[in-house]
Amino acid sequence: MRILSVSQLPASQVCPACTERQGARTASRARARAPATRIALMGLALAASLSVPLLRAEGKLAVFDVRDYGATGKKEDSAQKAIQKAVDACAKAGGGTVYLPPGEYTSGTIRLRSHVRLYVESGATLFASQDPAAFDKPALLYGEDLQNISIEGRGTVDGQAEYIWKMNDLDDAFIRDNMLLAQSLGKPLMRPFPKGYPTRTMYPHLIQLLRSKDVKILGLSFLHSPSWTINPYGCERLTIDGIYIYTDQKYGVWADGIDPDGCKDVIISNSTIETGDDAIVFYSMNWYGPALPCENITITNCRLSSASSAIKFCDGNMNSVRNVTIDNCVITGSNRGIAFMVFDGGYVDNVVLSNLVVNCIRYDWYWWGNGDPIYFTIKRRNEVSGQPAKPDEPPAGSIRNVLIRNVVAHGKGSCLITGHPDSWLDHVSLENVKLFLSTDPSAAYDRSVNAMQFRYARNLELKDVEVIWDKPESNKWQSALYFEDISGLRLDSFTGRPAKLQTDLPAVILDQVDGARISNSKAQTGTQVFLSVKGSKSRSVYVSGNELHEARAGYQLDSDVKEGTVKAVANF
Repeated sequence: MRILSVSQLPASQVCPACTERQGARTASRARARAPATRIALMGLALAASLSVPLLRAEGKLAVFDVRDYGATGKKEDSAQKAIQKAVDACAKAGGGTVYLPPGEYTSGTIRLRSHVRLYVESGATLFASQDPAAFDKPALLYGEDLQNISIEGRGTVDGQAEYIWKMNDLDDAFIRDNMLLAQSLGKPLMRPFPKGYPTRTMYPHLIQLLRSKDVKILGLSFLHSPSWTINPYGCERLTIDGIYIYTDQKYGVWADGIDPDGCKDVIISNSTIETGDDAIVFYSMNWYGPALPCENITITNCRLSSASSAIKFCDGNMNSVRNVTIDNCVITGSNRGIAFMVFDGGYVDNVVLSNLVVNCIRYDWYWWGNGDPIYFTIKRRNEVSGQPAKPDEPPAGSIRNVLIRNVVAHGKGSCLITGHPDSWLDHVSLENVKLFLSTDPSAAYDRSVNAMQFRYARNLELKDVEVIWDKPESNKWQSALYFEDISGLRLDSFTGRPAKLQTDLPAVILDQVDGARISNSKAQTGTQVFLSVKGSKSRSVYVSGNELHEARAGYQLDSDVKEGTVKAVANF
């Protein structure tokens, strides 16, 4: 049924009284609106007469086009002096926008200033000069002790990194094991180095900011950085949003994506980072001043890919990395997914990683990682280098209060989650984690034995963890979960099996585990032994509420395990 208004009815059907009342109401509303309408129109007219000149004047004062300071927009012409003049003029005027219109601009170090917005327009590319003499600081865009700065636009910043491919002559302690193993297998130890190595002493970052506040880096593409792409130290209230970072994943050594060092209140969002070296790394070092906490960090809605680690809580941690959330991110084609590494005595605390998809592959021997989705390690620096401890070397650092949940991971290597004999992991939890493990037949080596291996941890919890042995398979694979030197373990709702069915390999191994509760878990069809307990220090193991009828033996004890160590109730 169509409903008509009074005005739509035929005249013969309209009541005269109704028409009269409607007309009176309409006239009354018009009289009431008239003063307000006249005032609004007068205001709009006045605004129109005043606003255009004001906006134009403001724009003329606030926008500093680098072409007005001598930049030609031709790549072969140095634009360094012109851009610096525009930045300085903008700062002297109290702030505004330094504008790079479409074109190509080559420059060495540009010193940024407070209250300056550097805007690289779509169609504009800022190239880092390939002349080392053009850099008096280790960055293309550099600033110290600044406030309220912005680096943004829809254009491109290109570092023009170049590499050489040569026989390795660098004894890198971090990859020494990989190097020796590759060498023993007869693999040529060829690898890339930045052009100019080893005589060139400085490879510039694309952005380096020290002790600056209220910083925004928005929208730009950062390509081919010769070193870490973005490196802030001691910065506060740093927002990085909607950017793209790319460095070559075969050649781009030392070319990380974003490396905050001792920064706080950091947001990284809606960005894509594809790098040779690590994609996002958290440091707490003393290279540019005292080692500061790297804290209060949020990363969300990013896609990360790295020939090394996609996300790394870095080995370079002399103070702390704490209060970090990473959510709703996708990791693709990385040699290592998530890495926690503490080598310099600092600590990692209060970290939540959630809603992640992690896909790892195997890269060449000179990259950190072995296709492992999750990796934890604590070491002293001398243990890494293989040298005697120095008198002032700090004790082993620590990792505590880490929650990893809602993760689907495909790996080419084991998840190794290991503390230190002197500093055990504390309160690490994995919830709703699904791990698919396969091997790479083309790789020179594969160290994987157990799908997930834990050592030196207390208050360790795994809930709703599933291990799937995928194809291609490795003949070295054994158990799904291996726990060694653990105090306080909770394993709840685990699903998995040993790599090879119809063998005596157990699905789960407890080795020197003091205090464990295993519940609501299921032995898969073909599993001969679900749980193996070994080690004279193993005790207080409770097995309850598990579905173990598919296994020939729900659990077995090694000869050195004391009688009564395992208490099994209500299993079926």
